Amino acid sequence: MVMTCKACGRKNRVKAANLGVSTRCGECKARLTPIAEPIAADRATFDEVVGGATLPVLVDFWAEWCGPCRRAAPEVQRTAEEMAGRAIVLKVDTDAHPEISGAYQVQGIPNFVVLKGGKVVRQQAGLVSAAEMVRWLTDA
Repeated sequence: MVMTCKACGRKNRVKAANLGVSTRCGECKARLTPIAEPIAADRATFDEVVGGATLPVLVDFWAEWCGPCRRAAPEVQRTAEEMAGRAIVLKVDTDAHPEISGAYQVQGIPNFVVLKGGKVVRQQAGLVSAAEMVRWLTDA
């Protein structure tokens, strides 16, 4: 994963296992806080995070044309902010990456999957509040 330093703008490579902890910028040594926003995931990013994360991972399967997905986006953002350091949130565009959504048998969107250690802990389709997603991640 690549995180951009807010202090100097340098792009820093961070292992998926370290996305939930504070690290330091390789250039200016500023603190890189745990990721607090959803990560747009392609196949490589998805595999790296799910395979290497020590924290629970919430995956939001969505598509740009989907109205309920657009309504769910602020809830997903709130979840990422609230769970920073305790979970990682990924967003997978089902139109761009049907192979990922197919692997999880996603048939309706939005669809949320919670993974822990690469294994599915919970999966649910439909709109869900940030509070509910936080509860899923806390339980994982």
